[in-house]
Amino acid sequence: MDQDIRFDKNRGCAVNNMAYDEDALHEECGVFGMYDFDGSDVASTIYYGLFALQHRGQESCGIAVSDTSGPKGQIQSYKGMGLVNEVFTPEVLASLSTTTAHMATGHVRYATAGTRVRANAQPMVLHHCKGTMAICHNGNLTNAPQLRHKLEMNGSIFHGTSDTEVIGYLLTQNRLISPDIETAVCRTMEQIVGAYSLVIMTHTKLIAARDPNGFR
Repeated sequence: MDQDIRFDKNRGCAVNNMAYDEDALHEECGVFGMYDFDGSDVASTIYYGLFALQHRGQESCGIAVSDTSGPKGQIQSYKGMGLVNEVFTPEVLASLSTTTAHMATGHVRYATAGTRVRANAQPMVLHHCKGTMAICHNGNLTNAPQLRHKLEMNGSIFHGTSDTEVIGYLLTQNRLISPDIETAVCRTMEQIVGAYSLVIMTHTKLIAARDPNGFR
């Protein structure tokens, strides 16, 4: 399908007119992370953080919580299509709330790459032999199609169409051959190209990263 691409001087980038509404809000996803030492309800704090970031994305939202009282690597998450107050009903928020969780991350999505389906909602939670990770991503990768093709040819199976899933596969591969998550993140950032910001949560660590040029 042909796309009508133009340069928007206010946003400083090229935009696709087919997915651009002049009368709508024009932010591009919001990410939120929290590491707490006082035993407060991190899920509720993330909820209010995402509510404040609602202008950055009205398509979908999600929260992931790392509960230190559970088995190692346990991350609870919930995500869905719609606004923050629509997706996170009191019952859903209560299921994520615990005073034994000290880390959480959240995301509101405005699609700039990938289709508008629940499979592209974030955080993206990944399970592998070294543990579990939750990934929140804002931005676009210019080399995502090439990376995705290479991953698919090596047997990776994609469930959505977002750049975040590409980052997730690369991060998992690098984590399996790295001594720690920090090294895996650095190796992944050497492979991806574009403007982005990331919040990555494991069972014990919360990491924030952005592209080398600091666009995000």
